Amino acid sequence: MLPEIRKILYATDLSENARHAFGYAVSLANRYGAGITIMHVLEDVQPFADSLVVNMLGEERWKELRKANEDQVLERLRGRLKDFCDEVSRELPSCPFITDEIIVKVGNPSEEILDQIASGGYDLVVLGAHGHGILGNALMGGVSRRVVRRSKTPVLVIRLPKE
Repeated sequence: MLPEIRKILYATDLSENARHAFGYAVSLANRYGAGITIMHVLEDVQPFADSLVVNMLGEERWKELRKANEDQVLERLRGRLKDFCDEVSRELPSCPFITDEIIVKVGNPSEEILDQIASGGYDLVVLGAHGHGILGNALMGGVSRRVVRRSKTPVLVIRLPKE
């Protein structure tokens, strides 16, 4: 029995190179008529650093700043998505994929992605890997490596260009 791909999770770090992996997610969504959920995780500050900032700014101000940062990232992601659709529409009459949802979370990127995979009912996960470093990350980035190891859903890791 051939697997059906109806829901794709595309996790991005919002880098310019991540658009390369997004192209694969869009191509697969177009081919299979799947929807894409786009996810970005803002890495949470360490608890010690968090408490220092709260002591300096106050808890309410810190919450306001964090919320503003989350909103800014969401808008940036939406802007990039629109730009990509514009580029794709030059080649095709309409943008060839459906965006199911745009998710921005705060926390540990690998853990948040794995939680989303477990709760979202995805058929495929697409993410990019920078492959920085000689030892631990020689073949793929740290986040993507952890997701591949622990995900029960198939993961397509796209090696990102070096630029």
